[in-house]
Amino acid sequence: MPLPAHSGQDQPLRYACSLPLAHGTLVRVPLGKRHVLGVVTHTSAPADFDGTTREAQPLHPDLPPMAPDWMALVAFAAGYYQRTVGEAAVAVLPPLLKHVTAKALTKSLQAPAATMATAHTAAEAAAVTPTAAQDAALQTWREAKRPVLLHGVTGSGKTEVYLRATADVLSQPQAQVLVLVPEINLTPQLVQRFEARFGAAAVAVQHSAMTPVQRLRHWLRGHTGAARVMLGTRLAVFASLPHLRAVVVDEEHDPSYKSQDGLRFHARDLAVYRGHQRQGLDPQARPTLLGSATPSLESWHAARKGRYGLATLAQRAAQARMPEVHVVDTRHIPAKAWLAPQVLADLQQAADRGEQGLVLLNRRGYAVALQCPGCSWKSACAHCSAFQVYHKADGRLRCHHCGSSARVPRQCPTCGELDIKPVGHGTEQAQEQLAHLLGAQRKADGSPWRVLRMDADTTQGTAALTEALAQVHRGEVDVLLGTQMIAKGHDFRRLSVAVALEVDAALYSADFRAPERLFALLMQTMGRAGRDQAHPARMWVQTGSPQHPVFAALAQHDYVAFAQTTLAQREQAALPPFTHQALIRCEARQMTSALAFLQRARDALAPTLGEAHLFAPVPAPMVRLAGRERAQMLLESSRRQLTRAAAQRVRQHLLGMARQGILRWTIDMDPLQI
Repeated sequence: MPLPAHSGQDQPLRYACSLPLAHGTLVRVPLGKRHVLGVVTHTSAPADFDGTTREAQPLHPDLPPMAPDWMALVAFAAGYYQRTVGEAAVAVLPPLLKHVTAKALTKSLQAPAATMATAHTAAEAAAVTPTAAQDAALQTWREAKRPVLLHGVTGSGKTEVYLRATADVLSQPQAQVLVLVPEINLTPQLVQRFEARFGAAAVAVQHSAMTPVQRLRHWLRGHTGAARVMLGTRLAVFASLPHLRAVVVDEEHDPSYKSQDGLRFHARDLAVYRGHQRQGLDPQARPTLLGSATPSLESWHAARKGRYGLATLAQRAAQARMPEVHVVDTRHIPAKAWLAPQVLADLQQAADRGEQGLVLLNRRGYAVALQCPGCSWKSACAHCSAFQVYHKADGRLRCHHCGSSARVPRQCPTCGELDIKPVGHGTEQAQEQLAHLLGAQRKADGSPWRVLRMDADTTQGTAALTEALAQVHRGEVDVLLGTQMIAKGHDFRRLSVAVALEVDAALYSADFRAPERLFALLMQTMGRAGRDQAHPARMWVQTGSPQHPVFAALAQHDYVAFAQTTLAQREQAALPPFTHQALIRCEARQMTSALAFLQRARDALAPTLGEAHLFAPVPAPMVRLAGRERAQMLLESSRRQLTRAAAQRVRQHLLGMARQGILRWTIDMDPLQI
């Protein structure tokens, strides 16, 4: 049942039912004055039990119980990520299951059985001839007994490998495949590819942009076996697929796979566990396939050590060439210039040839903040240790952390100055400046420039996102401007020039993973260009630190050199993947309360944790979030099992500690942000 650990009730509760209930049956049960969703874990009472019981009602007589391997997956996730089994189980089920009526559930269960579009599949597959490298990668995966990392440069045809691997598995009767993607904006494009290959009736989808009814219906199609392919974002790793035979993880390096609230799981790691679990239960199951042009250093290290198999696609498909990389020193361009002259000229020349350009600025809004030139007042968020971002289109200041907003002040709240200035650039301002630079000009054919902005503000909802991508694919856009959502996984055939702006902040961040994330983002951005162009493609990076090693590796398209150098630095500093970490976070109204609570825990626990080291508590990098002061302390050891065992001891101790005032704490296993 969905009871948190601090409730003191983290064991199964006993109920009665007049009907026989199998392990894994979903039920509604009374809890106090309300009814909640629960999962049956045991179906017999001890002989000495003589107490009273309340009645449990099956959710629906025709709804199959959750499979034993799904129950084991949830139990593992709950144990590793420090939650109760009931919390984990109910959190990963479709929300509508908690309230759906029997009539509505009956209607949703009447989905047609999956029908494979055999003739269409064969014709569509035959239209694409796999390269020798793709065939070799598939063979490596077919023969592997452990997870396989597919390291393929952008445009090398990793998606075709996924499709053919899926076709291999689906040749088995009833077999199902789970395909994970990091973000919603990649889902429509990949769904189209899979539906074209296997038929729409065989594919189900799971992501947060779907309505509750859609999520329930697609989940039921997987749960009942009506869908053969489940494609979704991180929560889909918990999809109920009773005949699962393989798991594919696209862009496995992406930090979006790590949940940052609730059950703080990492979908990639659970996908590896789930694939291994299925191999132990089913001799026909295949190992998990992880794909990326810039693998996470954890996965790359595992492949180098032999824990994962490694398959490589070193060349782009169809003889396409990788873009040339040019690093522009922003210290040598005019002070008021936003784009270097040579970058602007290249974008113009590409448009004249009927090609497209891409401009990446990974910051939405108009400006980072507003500032008063008189007294240096800035638009700080009243609830967070951050600035409220200026959105010019609707005249609002918004905090992108807690969601608070306010009208733009007519004058400085501190000194009354009227001339408040925007500080920094966002995509909204970049669009305005591009329009100014290009508005007075025409393309070679006399037509005007067409600039499209894609970020979270302009693509709210699946329909808006799909239409924006369709405009790019139809050639109705000359320059695509946006945040990181335009850099991941898209197959833009006309794009020949890519530009990355204002990337320096990540180079000198206190977060040791920042350079890895930046390198991956730049490689992904570069990979959008030159996929189907006779004219050489180019990647421009504007930076004030052109000598940084990240750009040297980028210019050579050399992920291996970057990974080796960074891993050597991590090993010397005893950082992941050479150590394993857990982060204990605490929130309170006052920082002193949060720090004192964690310090009391450390004083009691640190001498008893053996090889695991519990560091002293410190304020979090973002000290204040949504009106709460935040502190944290790091738990670390050289072995994952030791870190997990120590985290469990910390959790039990914290549950028993007295708390003063409103105080919350969480344990984040394998944190990506420290």
